[in-house]
Amino acid sequence: MTASCAGAIPANQTGKTLKPINLMTLTKRDLVTRISEETGLTQQQVLDVVQKTLDYIGESLAKGDKVELRNFGVFEVKTRKARVGRNPNAPETDVPIPARSVVKFKAGKEMAAAVIKLPPQPAA
Repeated sequence: MTASCAGAIPANQTGKTLKPINLMTLTKRDLVTRISEETGLTQQQVLDVVQKTLDYIGESLAKGDKVELRNFGVFEVKTRKARVGRNPNAPETDVPIPARSVVKFKAGKEMAAAVIKLPPQPAA
């Protein structure tokens, strides 16, 4: 797995330096390697299946369909309504922000239950 360590966090209000956070990122390559080792399939075969799965998910979302993966979660396309933003450097100027479609993900029950058991991480 690819690790990225943010290093020590600057001192908080009490003046104490907090412990470093070790964040792990699971990449597509990591998935392919692990699945290949566990199944005995070649990495190319696994990569083809993983990529085709991601392609189908992307195609479905691009059509506006909902993608439901039991015990994992649901990907859904939602529309964010148009709104007016403000430029912090020129607050008197309104900036119209148009409506747009975004992908939302809602974790399934099993994943949400596993994630909620994690200890809270301080903000980076």
